[in-house]
Amino acid sequence: MSGRGRLALCAYAATLMAAAAMTPLVDPWTWLLQAAFLSAVVSGAGAAARRVPLARPLTVAAQAVLALLMLTLVFVREDAVLGLIPGPDAVARFGELLAAGGQDVGRYAIPAPATDGIKLMVVGGVVLIGLAVDALAVTYRSAAPAGLPLLALFSVAAGLSGGGAGWWWFLLAASGYLVLLLAESRDRLSQWGRVFGGAPPRGGAGFDPEEGTTHAPTRTGRRIGAAALGVALVVHWSLPALDGGLIGQGGGAGTGPGGGTINAVNPVVTLQDSLNQPKNREWLKYKTNAKATGDMYLRIMALDRFDGGAWKFSVRKITDIPDELPRPEGLGSAVATTEIRTNISAAGAYKQGWLPMPYPASEVAVDGRWRFDPARRTIVGDRGQTTGGLQYSVTSLQVRPTAQQLAEAPKAPASLLEEYTKVPGTLPADVRSTALQVTRGAANDYERAVALQDWFASDGGFSYDTQVDSGGGVQAISRFLKNKEGFCIHFSFSMAAMARTLGIPARVAVGFTPGSPAADGAMSVGNQDAHAWPELYFEGVGWTRFEPTPTRGNAPDYTRAATPSGGPSSPAEPEAAASQEVPVAPSRSSDCSPQERRLGECGATPPQDVSAAGDEGPKLGSVLMWTGGIAALAVIPLLPMLWRTRLRRTRLGSGGRTAEDAAARTLLVWEEIADTAWDHGIEPDESLSPRKAAARIVRLGRLEGAPADSVHRVARAVEQVLYAPRPAPDTGLAEDAGRVRAGLGERAGRVEGLRALLLPRSTVRVVWACSERWSTVADRVTSAYRRLLDHATARLPGLLRHRG
Repeated sequence: MSGRGRLALCAYAATLMAAAAMTPLVDPWTWLLQAAFLSAVVSGAGAAARRVPLARPLTVAAQAVLALLMLTLVFVREDAVLGLIPGPDAVARFGELLAAGGQDVGRYAIPAPATDGIKLMVVGGVVLIGLAVDALAVTYRSAAPAGLPLLALFSVAAGLSGGGAGWWWFLLAASGYLVLLLAESRDRLSQWGRVFGGAPPRGGAGFDPEEGTTHAPTRTGRRIGAAALGVALVVHWSLPALDGGLIGQGGGAGTGPGGGTINAVNPVVTLQDSLNQPKNREWLKYKTNAKATGDMYLRIMALDRFDGGAWKFSVRKITDIPDELPRPEGLGSAVATTEIRTNISAAGAYKQGWLPMPYPASEVAVDGRWRFDPARRTIVGDRGQTTGGLQYSVTSLQVRPTAQQLAEAPKAPASLLEEYTKVPGTLPADVRSTALQVTRGAANDYERAVALQDWFASDGGFSYDTQVDSGGGVQAISRFLKNKEGFCIHFSFSMAAMARTLGIPARVAVGFTPGSPAADGAMSVGNQDAHAWPELYFEGVGWTRFEPTPTRGNAPDYTRAATPSGGPSSPAEPEAAASQEVPVAPSRSSDCSPQERRLGECGATPPQDVSAAGDEGPKLGSVLMWTGGIAALAVIPLLPMLWRTRLRRTRLGSGGRTAEDAAARTLLVWEEIADTAWDHGIEPDESLSPRKAAARIVRLGRLEGAPADSVHRVARAVEQVLYAPRPAPDTGLAEDAGRVRAGLGERAGRVEGLRALLLPRSTVRVVWACSERWSTVADRVTSAYRRLLDHATARLPGLLRHRG
């Protein structure tokens, strides 16, 4: 394979190794296979164009045109001319997909689902980066600047993941770049020609074929590369992460036993957009046997990590949904509770990765791949599961503490206080000073919480405005407290932060207010019902809702002046008309247009009774699929060993009876001994004669006795085959190869022996063989292209004369 061909292969590999850092961002990761195929096509086109040869700018232009055609074929072929050529409609469709992808990037938490827009962005980005790397490193023979687009690719992954791109991804990307630099340096050195003669003097530069060692330039280059990579890793670890503003995007995914990747729409990012939509689209409907729906907040999830500028959700372990959810944290038996049942139906267009439900839920009956987050008592979708078109049933508790119970609540456990009262040192001092001023005179945490709620909701002069943008950074809360304009995000985030400065455990819940009544007796919840509220912890009661946002939601009874006393805990009696006690408003689905019906935007169907799904056990197809997948994962690391074992049997096996067969078998045995020595760290040197090569193997392998005699015996047999007029066939060569292998294994240490077994160095011949085949195919394609070009050129004058 030519030096430029190796360089092109390394450029292609470096691009994919850097692109691998983006696999945690989008689920499923199969988009990377699509990007790899398209990048391979573009790289192959560059190799063919350079063999013609075309001018460098024309080579890059040809690759760019091919990349555009391939992206058109994959993403917008319905709108393209002949399914391939991007016309005006295809260009417009590209713009739509990119715009949708940009919105999806903002809407979805990591890992985001592979929507068409996101796939176009990541696949197209990888293809363009690959084109840039190939042009710089191969076409223009300058590999060092090619690190800039590779760095840009990794930086996108690291930036979007909030610094969550692990060191292994950085190590993989950096290794690809170093391999690219090494390939370019070898290509440049090869142009000086091969050095013949004996080994250089001790301390000289180059490679000693007798000793198998590398001298100054190569060894120093490796050390510099390893040192640079180590420094880069240290810098990568030491750099602080840059977080977002008041409305942070907060990402994370949880995994647990049997878990997978969780895709979930980030409700914080989309909440303001939802509230500002001119039309209220129905997302959920529910029926409940609760006697009143004023406190029927449908909670999606809780943001429990505060960095001073944004509230985010931390990564937590998740489990399978138990038949009965554990009792809420901190809830004592003295607090009055009422058990209620709620049937919920989601619209087809509402695709949320968390399950909206009343808090705290005690039992959930839902179909699909859902998992349970015990710390936040939320249900999250697994491997892309969403709520679109889902119907489910939730049994929950209506917790009714009294003001006295909250006021007399004992101190929370130390571990909970440590986690949920944590505020960063960068938080402006006026946040705590304002909290102290507002709660001056309060005797306990309950009175402080009510004082904060009332100050935001009525006494502090705040106004509700969904168009306000308070900006980002640690000064965001200070600006909100000064300007006194915002919507639920600002109120809930600020109250929770101020509560933490007072030592009250706090977090922020995101979900929906109770909604409005529909014509069919259900409650209708739309995008304009999206809401956020603070949850404060009181020992004996648990996480408790407060409502600081003016003109939104309902302030809980236990925060009002006249608080009803709690009665005994009892389940609510099911009432058929429980959700019909309020005045009826028309349902949105009655005036749904056919177009909206096709798009699944007609709202949710009336919820029906949902029975708990029975455990039918795993299906045979799933068992076979998982078994096959696990077996494949187990076999992949063993492929080098299996290939090497098969090759050894082929070489040492019996074959033919003729003299030609005996000669061929002798050469195969010699190849096997050379590869066995290579597996144990003795690199082959094809410039040596069989006798010198045998002496080198014996010396470097420290062989003695029978193994050493076997090496020399096989070497003499090879010389007979190569040079004797009538070579005499030798026997027992396969046994000699076995003795050599055993001798090398005895001399090798345990680690080296395992490496020779599991990761034999000689398997690189597979890569070489693939490269040779690729080069052959490229040569054939180039030859065919040249013949076609010559044929067209030869006919062109005749065609011009005919037309003239």
